[in-house]
This record gives sequence, C-alpha cells and structure tokens, in this order.
Amino acid sequence: MQAVATFLCGGVLCTALLISLLFTRLWPLVMIYAVWYIYDRDTPHSGGRRLQAMRNSKLWTYFRDFFPLKLVKTCDLDPNKNYLFACHPHGVLCVSHFGNFATEDTGFSKLFPGIDPHLFVLDGHFQFPLYRDYIMGYGIVMIYYSCICGCNKNSLEYILKSKGQGNAACIAVGGALEALEAHPTHFTLNLAYKKGFIKNAIRTGAFIVPVFSFGENEVYTQVRNPVGSRVRRLQMFLTTYLGFSPPLFHGRGVFNYTFGLLPYRRPITTVVGEPLEVKQNSDPSNEEINELHIKYVLALQNLFEANKKEFGVSEFHHLKFI
Repeated sequence: MQAVATFLCGGVLCTALLISLLFTRLWPLVMIYAVWYIYDRDTPHSGGRRLQAMRNSKLWTYFRDFFPLKLVKTCDLDPNKNYLFACHPHGVLCVSHFGNFATEDTGFSKLFPGIDPHLFVLDGHFQFPLYRDYIMGYGIVMIYYSCICGCNKNSLEYILKSKGQGNAACIAVGGALEALEAHPTHFTLNLAYKKGFIKNAIRTGAFIVPVFSFGENEVYTQVRNPVGSRVRRLQMFLTTYLGFSPPLFHGRGVFNYTFGLLPYRRPITTVVGEPLEVKQNSDPSNEEINELHIKYVLALQNLFEANKKEFGVSEFHHLKFI
C-alpha cells in the first residue's frame, strides 16, 4: 500500500503539504527548503543522494514477499567494469525493477558484490519538492525519456564514467510506450527502434546486460487498448504532451481480490543475463550502433527462450518487438 500510494500520489501530496505550510507559522521552513531545492536541483543528474538505511529498510522485505520477488543471476559480474542493465518489460509500475535495483530486498549486493546499482526514472518525478529527496534516498536518479531518442547522456555518463568502476545504470528501456503494452501473457517490447541506450553504452564503454522480469506484466490488468482504438489514440496523445503514458489499469483491493490499485500477488522472477562486451567510442557511427543493437536483441531473445519454461511461460509465447 505504501509503495503504490507513494508512487501514484507522493509527489502531489508533498507539494500540497508545502503549499499548506505557507499559510502557517512554519512558512519560513518552506522558504528555506525552496532555497535548498534550487541549490540542489542538479543532484539527480549526478548520482542522487543514496541513503543505505532506506534501501535496507525492513519494509521492503514485506514488499518482496508480497508477490514474491526473486532475482536470479546467470553469471558473475566483474566489479572493475561498469554496466548498463537494460530491463524488460516496463510493466505498468516497474514493480520488479524498483524492488531489485532501488532496494536490497532481493539481495542485489550479495549476488553482485562490488556493483552499485542506480535505477533511472523519468525527470518528472524530481520536479516534486520533498518527494524528490525521498526517492533519491533509494539511489534513484534522473533520466530523460522520449519515444524516439532514448535517454539523456549526461545522467548516464556521470554514473558510467565519472563515478569510477563497479556501477550499474538500470533502465527500463521500453519507456512509456511499453507500459501501454503491459497486458498479462503479452510479451511486446518497445525495442525495435530504441537505440539511445546502445549509443550511450558505446560512448561510455559500459557492458550491456539484458534483464527480463517474468511476471512483471501479470500483476495488473489493463484496459484493452489495441493500436488504432480510441483508448490507444487518447493515450498516445497524452503521452506526447505529458511525457509519460497513462495506462488504464487495476489490480486487487485491500479487502477484496478483484478490483483496486494494489498489484495482484503473483510471483515475479528477474533474470540477469550475461553482459555484452562493448568497445568504447565517444562518437559511434550508425553502423556500430545498429550492429550492437542486433546483438543485444538476439541476446535478449535467447535469455527469454532459455528461461521462459521454468518461470511459467508457454513454449508458444515469444518476444514481439515494436
């Protein structure tokens, strides 16, 4: 309840709290924070402000056990290198990506010792006062996403070049459009033309790691929105002007199992694949980007096909790229 309410309403509630305090004797505190907010505005671009106590909070063990969440590694990662974790699918609320990479509830640091994960989210989350400081405590940092050109290189390059070795930038590369495809038993990924993360990996020399969460699309039910329908056209219009997609979804309630905003209790297993070696080039050509993109898509397909049966996916289901 806390996790979902914070994600959906935290920013608005924090802003409303500060506005209400302006009309009380505590208004000087709001003004002091406003000065701090302006001074600190670039911190989300430069690694955030992680508080390990928040990542290790007992609260997230209950979050993990609710579904439950599980993180599986297929090989060790060298802590003397940097990595770009390309996470799929986006899902409605990125439940598994938050649980795995913004908290320690699934044991990331034990599975990958020496690797420091940084979960990237949309810029809009950091526009809300107080809320921005809360989510930065989990090591969450800022990314700019668009439907075409991918991610902001400044945020990524700080993590993958300026912070030294042993860092992992974790990105749900499918973005807003992939969230609209998050239907149970569907495996449609917005990846066919997503090459911004490939370009940034080459620029920084970070190895690309395919990550797939089996069950991410099962925890919410979304209203049918096939391409060309009125619902999808409205969603695409709002996505264009708001910068994020508005999926129409529901899960279970607090005291019922049929309708509400809580996710369904269905297991999610995230499999971290083998890294693709990347040769650093500060100015990659289109040929280099396309070649690595093809290799990445093939590696992701192989990861999915090798693990799908073990985690309850029919042999007749395959990844679809749009």
